Amino acid sequence: MSETHPKESAPRTFAFVSLGCPKNLVDSERMLGKLAQDGYTLVPDADGADIVVVNTCGFIEPARQESLGVIREMLTLKEQGRVGAVVVAGCLAERKQDELLQEVPGVDQIVGVFGREEISQVVERALTSFPSPSGRGVRGEGEQRSLFRPAPVRALEDTARLRITPRHYAYLKISEGCDRTCTFCAIPGMRGKHVTKPIEEVIREAKELADDGVRELILVAQDTTYYGLDLYGRVRLAELLRELDQVEGIEWIRVLYLYPIFFTDELIETIATSKKIIPYLDMPLQHINDRTLKRMQRRVRRQEIEDLLGKLRASITTLTMRTTFIVGFPGETDAEFDELVQFVQDAKFERCGVFTYSHEPGTPAVKLDGHLDEAIKNERRARLMEAQQEIAMAWSAAQVGRTLDVIIDGPDPEMPGQMQARGHADSPDIDCMVRVKGKNLRAGDIVPVKITAADAYDLVGRAVGAVR
Repeated sequence: MSETHPKESAPRTFAFVSLGCPKNLVDSERMLGKLAQDGYTLVPDADGADIVVVNTCGFIEPARQESLGVIREMLTLKEQGRVGAVVVAGCLAERKQDELLQEVPGVDQIVGVFGREEISQVVERALTSFPSPSGRGVRGEGEQRSLFRPAPVRALEDTARLRITPRHYAYLKISEGCDRTCTFCAIPGMRGKHVTKPIEEVIREAKELADDGVRELILVAQDTTYYGLDLYGRVRLAELLRELDQVEGIEWIRVLYLYPIFFTDELIETIATSKKIIPYLDMPLQHINDRTLKRMQRRVRRQEIEDLLGKLRASITTLTMRTTFIVGFPGETDAEFDELVQFVQDAKFERCGVFTYSHEPGTPAVKLDGHLDEAIKNERRARLMEAQQEIAMAWSAAQVGRTLDVIIDGPDPEMPGQMQARGHADSPDIDCMVRVKGKNLRAGDIVPVKITAADAYDLVGRAVGAVR
């Protein structure tokens, strides 16, 4: 047996960099758990680690450049003898595959999205083939440098994760892949077709997370409203939510990435009457003009979107809607963009993100006519964000004087003596915060807060009731 196996010598150290979306973060936590179980020791800094794993994002060009920048930073440490080996995992690896080894030739191993379960073997192969800062490792010639597996026909389990989110909240992936054929999107090529995680498995993972101290459960998938259709022959998100509502220890359930198709009346009623599903829905709409929606191949029309939004607003008290839009899609006219701006002003989304169209190689939109200059796309993004800013700030100002339940995230590093928290309208990392004054508050506490001021997008308040 090799004397370099991590369990037969001093513990190997590894650093980990997780990039991209919450779905990628779940994959990172699963890989972290696998490595820890197999005897590797996690360290907070790549400098001096035997190995560093970079879990990359390959969604759009800025994300790819960020991933490549981190990879090159790690390779510089390797060249200086301060890191033993560099492993690249995740969506960028899946999208570029062996081409990535040509772009960053110093990478020791690459592993695709669905090779994550074998991350320990990949890391060991890198370590036994390339020397580490401690001198352990033997360089080998002709070593296999990449591992890719086909997309699964059943969703992978995400148990036994080593979580890197704060203890009181966690992301729970309920499915993998996507059956949508949006012309701008490369995700199906990286993540495969939609595969639903069985209800009993989701509940088992939720209970494991609750036992680990999670109070806020954040459901993610590429398309959460599609949940169940491939596995059960019908959508079953409403049923899943009712079962999650019964999991002891979980206080808040937040649902992200809801597609406007398959948003049933049963689902609306379930959200409206649930004890724990908070009134926050993330529904990326991308556009509102019918011609642009058709060119995007969204399979939904403006009237259907407006009808659904009307039902949601009428049924769910204090609903916060988050959405995202793409501006500058190929062929988008001035009039079509103006229609989008007016729609945003009328719909008054409490939370809204705006992205410029990204030219994604291999996607159908690349072949469309009417590609726009970057300057036009950036000007349109600025204009739509300006319209949304007025709406968001007006909403924040309207909260002053109200009492809201918030979940405490931890001490405010910028305001000594205060805590950072989030209300139901605030998803971690993408939305706003509530700065809270109060005594004996700890991360994970849920407490009523009287809002005393609005600071642009953020809120300020003081704790006024019992902590639970």
